[in-house]
Amino acid sequence: MFIIVNFLVAAAQVLDIILSAYLLILIARVVISWVNADPYNPVVRFLYNVTEPVLEKVRQTVPVVVGGFDFSPIIVWIGIVFVKRFLVQSLYDIARALQQ
Repeated sequence: MFIIVNFLVAAAQVLDIILSAYLLILIARVVISWVNADPYNPVVRFLYNVTEPVLEKVRQTVPVVVGGFDFSPIIVWIGIVFVKRFLVQSLYDIARALQQ
């Protein structure tokens, strides 16, 4: 049983780290969009390539551009926070319940 518990804890930790890293990348993308960054810069291109597929899916699903302001990063941020609070915490709770 301890193998399943350890697997769930490890999966929760990895998922938490991945979501936290993506959230930081998303924040960097938003900050870069406020300044006139060089679009040929490798860092800017990386930020754009990593975040744009997710942001584009949100824009296609929900029209989130209001008055020239794009709300899709905010919706993705809320989604990441929800998944971290719900899914990651649920994995920890299941592991804790199986441990007893």
